[in-house]
Amino acid sequence: MADRTRAGTIAALAALYFAQGIPFGFQATALPVFLRASGVSLSGVGFAGALAIPWAAKALWAPLVDRYGWERLGRRRSWILPLGVLLSLTCAAAAFVPPSRHLGALLALVFLMNLLAATQDIAVDGLAIDLLGRGELGLANAAQVVGYKVGMLVAGGLLVWASAWIGWGGQFGAMAALVFLSALASLALREPPVSEVEAHARRSLREVLAAVFAALRAPGALWVVAFLGTYKLGEAMVDMMFKPFLVDAGFPPHRIGLWVGTYGLVASIAGSLAGGLLSHRIPLLSAVAVTSALRTVAMAGEWYLAAAGAPTAEAVVAVTVAEHLFGGALTTAVFAFMMSRVRRSVGATHYTLLASVEVLGKSPAVWLSGAVAQRLGYAGLFALGTVISVVFLGLLLPLRERRAGEG
Repeated sequence: MADRTRAGTIAALAALYFAQGIPFGFQATALPVFLRASGVSLSGVGFAGALAIPWAAKALWAPLVDRYGWERLGRRRSWILPLGVLLSLTCAAAAFVPPSRHLGALLALVFLMNLLAATQDIAVDGLAIDLLGRGELGLANAAQVVGYKVGMLVAGGLLVWASAWIGWGGQFGAMAALVFLSALASLALREPPVSEVEAHARRSLREVLAAVFAALRAPGALWVVAFLGTYKLGEAMVDMMFKPFLVDAGFPPHRIGLWVGTYGLVASIAGSLAGGLLSHRIPLLSAVAVTSALRTVAMAGEWYLAAAGAPTAEAVVAVTVAEHLFGGALTTAVFAFMMSRVRRSVGATHYTLLASVEVLGKSPAVWLSGAVAQRLGYAGLFALGTVISVVFLGLLLPLRERRAGEG
């Protein structure tokens, strides 16, 4: 009975994360295609990436989600359900504003989708922290990452492909239906009662913020923040320039799309599942260390491709699959570890803040990757990214010492 209950909880959480991956998947993968096909300039297509700002800034309003909620419906559910309905309605509205005729309205709706999904994500993360025990974090975070990636795959790939038959309206109608059905999954989850300690920590916004700041001042907390803000610097730098490297190596775009966009994403999903199982069976910090080391070895493969010159298609596929496989495993392990270090009384705000550090920490590497590649060449950039990943593995040592001291 306990196993069935746990499986049901994890499946419901995966459905909720699936809904949040839909708007971002459309914006990140499909929207640039539709914008360019409608005659939007390359600079305009690039600027459209700013529509995802709510995902980076959501920590600013996360305390509101922790502080307020209707207890009779469920403190987390009272956010998840209304936001899911609004997100579904926003997707439905986008069915009537194709970019060729209503570009401004479409961009406004995509921004609203990201805002609603990012806010719902705060509540779902808080619900997951409320529901899950430490031994369940590996499997639950596999469901989180895989559910989100599958949502991105559906909205950014499958529905775009199906739009040739179902049209623009059918594409967004399907997105609206999937989001609505996924939000209903929250009805299957029973929120635990709020303890006196948690209730006290959430009596006001001031209490919520005080609890979060206290958590950040706890012994070892700054080492966690430092690791989360740096562990993907090298990977982000290399990933941003790997596709341009393949273009300059003479591979056609359709093959790059197949290798990276399809084989790579499938490998990433498989890696996320493997990372969840590994985190379930061994200590979380050990899972982070193992997957970090494997990811770094795979990045060294990209360095080898650039240094060797004239890479073969088989070598590119092998390295791509390995890098996405171990990168997906690392993401799940890190998210599980991150959730284990959250103060439960303000779980939504604390986890969202750490997740924002993870997102913002790798951004400078993405922004500077092109300039570094121009100066050092692809091989030099990939070598630098690999070395950075090795160096920042050292941040795991003080974390390990702290966990040992706590035990």
